Amino acid sequence: MGDPDGPGPRISQENTAVLNRKAAEKPSLDELIELLGTAFPALIQAEQNVSLGIYRMLCRESPLTMQMLAADLQVPVNKIIETLSRWWGVDFDDQNRIVGYRGLTVQPTSHRLELNDEQLLYAWCAFDTLFLPGILRTRIRVESFCPTTDFPIRLIVSPRHLEHVQPRNTVMSFMIPKAARVKENVGDHFCHSVHFFQSEDAGLAWTGRHPGTFLLTISQAHTLAQRFNAIQYSRF
Repeated sequence: MGDPDGPGPRISQENTAVLNRKAAEKPSLDELIELLGTAFPALIQAEQNVSLGIYRMLCRESPLTMQMLAADLQVPVNKIIETLSRWWGVDFDDQNRIVGYRGLTVQPTSHRLELNDEQLLYAWCAFDTLFLPGILRTRIRVESFCPTTDFPIRLIVSPRHLEHVQPRNTVMSFMIPKAARVKENVGDHFCHSVHFFQSEDAGLAWTGRHPGTFLLTISQAHTLAQRFNAIQYSRF
């Protein structure tokens, strides 16, 4: 039987040098969470209620109208509209209905989420798949693909734990988000740089071509996701 983790790309001496340089430049987790807090600041209690309500309802009913959200949260529609007008990271369809919100979407992407072994949704990037289980309070099966080798990455993530990772040497690319650019377009300036890779070598082959990116182990990425939820929402 072959290696279930699959073959990985060979690493050259030149790429090894790049990896060593990037490792030296990579921020610590404490530094990263501080930088994430600048780009994605904590929400006040009223905002947390709206934010968590959107996540919850997208898992039940979608597309999501302002009226549906207002009824669920028992607040006036104009208050919902006013709040969302100040926020970035909300995707609407041509009828002004919410189809995606800060990492969670009903529109197909390369990051597939299976909730409760039956419901299918998607994430904007690899990092989203690690913090969404905590927000949604549910166990999620994740399927993604390594951009370097197209090898499938499969995870099972519970609200508090990373239960299963295949391949076992999976890593995640990351970059330091800049607040102004993230607000301008979170997809272009953050999500498109955050992927799972089947191995460090596969990740290096990609980050070497994308300045400003670096690799995290899957354990580091999961810890960062847990801490990210804690700075956004007071319940964590």
